[in-house]
Amino acid sequence: MAYTNIQRKQHITELQTYLHAIALMNDRIPVIIPNGVYGSETAIAVRAFQREYGLPDTGDTDGKTWSRIVSVYREYLRGNPIPYSVFPSAKYIAAKGDSGQLVYILQAMLHTIGKRYDNAPSVDVCGIYNDDTAEAVSRFQCWCGIPHSGKVDSGTWNMLVRSCEHLNSI
Repeated sequence: MAYTNIQRKQHITELQTYLHAIALMNDRIPVIIPNGVYGSETAIAVRAFQREYGLPDTGDTDGKTWSRIVSVYREYLRGNPIPYSVFPSAKYIAAKGDSGQLVYILQAMLHTIGKRYDNAPSVDVCGIYNDDTAEAVSRFQCWCGIPHSGKVDSGTWNMLVRSCEHLNSI
């Protein structure tokens, strides 16, 4: 059976997908967007990969290069989880009116604590630092013996993280 253009494009897209993922983990590999076209960007990424992993620097994907790309990709998938740092800095303070990823995570932690303890207020995870979030933060701060401002500084954040880690270990 002949190798069709559709199959070729699928294989190139697969290669580019692996390279894209590897590039997210290794800054020496340029990030490419999978598009099914083996153009100059793909060749540059393949060359960078070959240099990084001790293969002949050709820009072509031969059997050895393909096998190594798949192997490296799978190693990253099986690797240890990467800690995700979401709190911007020790000087940052999250407060009413804020929104976004940090607030979602903050609310998720408060929600987890609220599910575990009957006297902890329930917090909806909506991504907006609202009155309910500020009240739950203030109550949590009171339980931890830290000033209860209803705002989250790095100290409050660290206490929340440790509390959730503790709950996960129970």
